[in-house]
Amino acid sequence: MAFDTHMRRGHPIVFSLIIFFSIIELAISAWLTSRFNAHNNYFSLAERDRTRFLLFTSIWTIVLSGAYMFFFFALPNNVLSSVASHVVFLFLTWVFWTAGAASITAALGGGLNCNTQSVFVYCGQLNALEGFAWVIWILVSFAILVVLIRGILAARRGDGMRGSLIA
Repeated sequence: MAFDTHMRRGHPIVFSLIIFFSIIELAISAWLTSRFNAHNNYFSLAERDRTRFLLFTSIWTIVLSGAYMFFFFALPNNVLSSVASHVVFLFLTWVFWTAGAASITAALGGGLNCNTQSVFVYCGQLNALEGFAWVIWILVSFAILVVLIRGILAARRGDGMRGSLIA
């Protein structure tokens, strides 16, 4: 039962943090996308396209994480509140954040020193975009690890992966 208490407290905390940092990532990537569209001052197509991908990924995360928080509280025995549903959603989200964070890191050459470079127009914003992408990746990695542990416990209890996150 102790794990259930931690899940009841931890699920909204972790998902709220994921949503909070995704909103920050949304703001940065939307602003950069609007600047790139208005002024065409991106360094490369990779920089522009990877910023757009992070915009998509942050919207995906905000909308679906909010939905999963709703299902967790309002419909705890629904299929969308199951361990399997959480694993699928978190795995796809993890793949998106892995691809987005790694690709923007590659496009920026591993991070920018804004004092010594003059190639990237929005140096500080691009550094923030990269940093928040990795923060969200860490949070999603933690969430999927906890849900997988919960899935193992649900399988041992006889519920299988279709069982609820809360016993």
